[in-house]
Amino acid sequence: MANELGYRTARDLFLACPAIARDMKSPAAAQPPLEFCRALLAGRVPEEAVTFCAYLLPERAAVWWGHECLSNVAELLAERDLELLALVNDWVGEPGNPRHRAALSSAVGPSPATPAAWIALSAAWRDPTFDMLSTGFPAAHAVNAGILAGLARVSTADRFGVLSAFVEMGIQMVEMEAQRQSVDAY
Repeated sequence: MANELGYRTARDLFLACPAIARDMKSPAAAQPPLEFCRALLAGRVPEEAVTFCAYLLPERAAVWWGHECLSNVAELLAERDLELLALVNDWVGEPGNPRHRAALSSAVGPSPATPAAWIALSAAWRDPTFDMLSTGFPAAHAVNAGILAGLARVSTADRFGVLSAFVEMGIQMVEMEAQRQSVDAY
């Protein structure tokens, strides 16, 4: 797609969301976003493709992507992380439900220490209790941290394969979101 989620180029995303430059060292390019993402995956620091996807996706879709990535490595997570993923699942299904928001807010602290805690924090990011908006980082920062923390638990031999699968899943979600937005526009 030539216009993934309103960004014609990766540079457009960097301009729209300057916080991404604090999470990535690769300079923005004038390439279409998904082409740039694939180039990152094939580049010197392939983890930056995760970062780029986290920022490219709309917030709710990014949280769901983080949930799905960690669900694919669930055997490497502690029981508490699995409980947090269940709360995130509920929130994604009904983000406006005060019950889900309250459950997330009471389950996660502002200083996450595990992969799923980061994803849960990204879902609760707008909760004034956490005051995360004042950090200047969007929820994508926490999604990125959660996915990369989960990836760090994967064996070195399997890590690039899992990373590639995570990024391809993110790319598919970007394509689905772009298609959904174009349908909603009509």
